[in-house]
Amino acid sequence: MSVEVLDGATIRDFVEDVQAFNGLVDGRFVTLDVDHDGVLSYSEMMKELMSLRVLETHFGFDVIETSPDEIALIYHSLFLQFDHDRSGYVDKEEFRAETKKMMLAMANGLGFLPVQMVLEEDSLLKKAVERESAKVAA
Repeated sequence: MSVEVLDGATIRDFVEDVQAFNGLVDGRFVTLDVDHDGVLSYSEMMKELMSLRVLETHFGFDVIETSPDEIALIYHSLFLQFDHDRSGYVDKEEFRAETKKMMLAMANGLGFLPVQMVLEEDSLLKKAVERESAKVAA
């Protein structure tokens, strides 16, 4: 983890670089596709969401007692955000589209003022910061 400074423009510029963005998102997709069948199953997606501590980080569920049924419902809803065609699987295009949508939502939330954030080393946000730093250095 590292502390980085970024703003909405950093993220938007990264997403708009289709080649760089798709390359990194596709790489993440391949990593998540543990059975190498070209789609992400519910269990493959849930391992990722659980490892990111999505519920605990964003909803405070580590301090609020939540029933397993409620947690399962939330994870199912998150999966459905990605599974646009409701096939029960997330293909690469769906994964790209939803990841892009989430990144742009983060960019809009940050706005134009720079903020400091703690970022995971292999996160897309960290990659966006690295891309911007490389452009500035060039």
